Amino acid sequence: MTAKPVVAVLDYGSGNVHSAVKALVEAGADARLTSDRSLLLDADGLLVPGVGAFQAVMDSLNASRGGEIIDRRLAGGRPVLGICVGMQVMFERGIERGADTPGLGEWPGTIAELQAPVLPHMGWNTVTVGEGSRLFEGIEDERFYFVHSYGAQEWSLEVTPPFPQPSVTWCTYGAPFIAAVENGPLAATQFHPEKSGEAGIRLLANWIDGLRTTTV
Repeated sequence: MTAKPVVAVLDYGSGNVHSAVKALVEAGADARLTSDRSLLLDADGLLVPGVGAFQAVMDSLNASRGGEIIDRRLAGGRPVLGICVGMQVMFERGIERGADTPGLGEWPGTIAELQAPVLPHMGWNTVTVGEGSRLFEGIEDERFYFVHSYGAQEWSLEVTPPFPQPSVTWCTYGAPFIAAVENGPLAATQFHPEKSGEAGIRLLANWIDGLRTTTV
């Protein structure tokens, strides 16, 4: 019997993340909520949750040296998955309630308020899946659960061969925004897979299956 991939869930004080741990277990991972540096670096996958304001999440990540762990993993080609604000902080900066906060800078771009008449964007929505997506395999037409007022509204990363083009998935609420990105070892979703029912579990399972191929 093949051992389940170990997924470390970064514990840096970002609200209640136990639902994410539970969903990862249901999707087939050996999930562990941890702040142990060696486990965070060595696990097959790292999940970066994020709840609340961009600046507060960045303050907590900086205090726990979480950004350094994420950067070291990605430099070594080790998979990382960000969720909600855990996706937003992968971009260069976030502008929220007058605060302009530097992000982790893994991707170019700014997180800003959504262009919609009613905020937050809360509830179920469909997505337009990017070409070559592995996360959305078999669930391209499903709905996913969003709860946010801010997001990335443009994609400007230029990738040249031999590096593969990122798969960028979009959603529309008032105007288009990025719902998910798959870019080498770094993937992220603006929606909450752990709150998206069977479709969310399938997405996490697709990610976990990718961990199996990178750790064989």
